[in-house]
Amino acid sequence: MHRWNPSLRRAVLALSALLMGCGSAGYAVDSATSACQQNPQYCALVAGEETVVPTAIRGGAEVASVAATLRVLAPETRSSIEQALVECVEWAHGEVNRQRFGGQSPSREQCREELPGADPCGKKVTRAMQLGTEKHALARQCVEQKLNARIPGRFSLDQRYRYDPRTGQRQLISREEARTLLQQGCGEELKGTIVPDVVIHTGNPLEVLAVYDFKFPCPISNPPDWREYANGSLQGDTYRQILGVGPDLVAPIWKIIRWTITR
Repeated sequence: MHRWNPSLRRAVLALSALLMGCGSAGYAVDSATSACQQNPQYCALVAGEETVVPTAIRGGAEVASVAATLRVLAPETRSSIEQALVECVEWAHGEVNRQRFGGQSPSREQCREELPGADPCGKKVTRAMQLGTEKHALARQCVEQKLNARIPGRFSLDQRYRYDPRTGQRQLISREEARTLLQQGCGEELKGTIVPDVVIHTGNPLEVLAVYDFKFPCPISNPPDWREYANGSLQGDTYRQILGVGPDLVAPIWKIIRWTITR
């Protein structure tokens, strides 16, 4: 059980009185959380992400305390999120293998097979690349459904970030902007940007709490690993530098693989 300081307790009592008033005015309100769903800009989560306190009745110390709490993912919440991610990547892996190989896993030779044609930028496409794309798409749909039920409004899927190393600032790039830039070529305008599969945040995608990336090794016996960029840096290290959080991999069979410093 969490211990609240007297100021925080008075804040909650004040909110309760406010909610009772709202109820008498004809509003269907049953908790502090319900009220904050209507006006989230006035509220913040405290005490393990379950109790809400209106920002308007907090002093500076409480604001700082709540801000710090929002930047820490409660262990039970993290566990629930990661369980959902593992379930989704394993389901997507099994479903695509069922459709493509009758439920069997592709062999090393099948994974290396080059498919006819090329991608929009003229690069050859292997069977492993095709399977990875299909499994990512299914996993994304599954994760969106599961996380919407667990932490609505506090996660982003395939959110692109741009980082300015001169200022240390990062910014969001919308799908529309990315699509426009891609139409100008084969991604040169997006060089230096990153697109993690799953970002868990406070409600603001720039305030990152956890980062996850899906990997679908082909064959499945290959250990999941971060991609190496042209400049020699590893994908996971770049995510850590830009987002400020050590990212984790999620892969079928392998489940969650924690990020570690590689250099």
